[in-house]
Amino acid sequence: MRVVVAGSSGLIGTSLVAALRAAGHDVVRLVRRTPAAPDERGWDPPAARIDDGTFDGVDAVVNLGGVGIGDRPWSGSRKQAIRDSRNVPTEVLARAVADHGVPTLVSGSAVGYYGDTGPRTVSESAPPGQGFLADVCRDWEAATQPAADAGARVVRLRTGPVLSPAGGLLGPMKAVWKLYLGARLGNGRQYMSWVSLDDEVGAIRFAVENPELSGPVNVTGPTPVTNREMTRALGVALSRPAPFAVPAFVIKAVLGEMGEEMLLFGQRALPTALLDAGYQHRHNSVTEALSAAV
Repeated sequence: MRVVVAGSSGLIGTSLVAALRAAGHDVVRLVRRTPAAPDERGWDPPAARIDDGTFDGVDAVVNLGGVGIGDRPWSGSRKQAIRDSRNVPTEVLARAVADHGVPTLVSGSAVGYYGDTGPRTVSESAPPGQGFLADVCRDWEAATQPAADAGARVVRLRTGPVLSPAGGLLGPMKAVWKLYLGARLGNGRQYMSWVSLDDEVGAIRFAVENPELSGPVNVTGPTPVTNREMTRALGVALSRPAPFAVPAFVIKAVLGEMGEEMLLFGQRALPTALLDAGYQHRHNSVTEALSAAV
């Protein structure tokens, strides 16, 4: 297949490009700078511009990317940047898919779509939740609609926190834990729908290659864990004790809305659509995923 990938330089995109090529696919990478390699094509999402010929003979478009949600405080301008960096490129690509008759669009989203679900398990049929991130994900997914209206198969990837050797959920945590400062967050009962980088990439490739998969897809491991369980497992993986807990009121006082939604909200999202379609996870438990990541 010929696959166009937007967001190919990020944590997930870099691994995805390598995996697609290893599987024999021809990959075209969209870049926002001047193209410097034969496999690159330029684009400018705010100007709705994509290099001519980018979609010639293309079978699928994978849309990843967006500015980080946890690396800066959620000021009004940062919130707008989080929205715009997802909605604008997604709508540009969805319209390009529609205009050029590309059969498949696989586009990013996140389990934040569900808001705070507490201990309740959620599959892809669950409605959107409350909160800023839930609103972002709802609008992000809605931006794919032009492609769906044109008859393209659209897969919306509701990704959980990614466990990776570099970056992802563990990136900012490893330094803290190595200083013996690892801690449970709040009461520790909030769920974390983790996914290993291998399964994140594997699920996206599976979505590209399997025409029967469409609509929202939870890209998570099959066994979500609570923050308390994650803390315990990470302590074992890093050989560090975790006797501390950061009270919820401290997180809210220091980080505000961002801290509440990112650290105290939880989703117990199950990868129902993936499992029903026959996807087999490489890492079925958080212990396996952490062992691979650290």
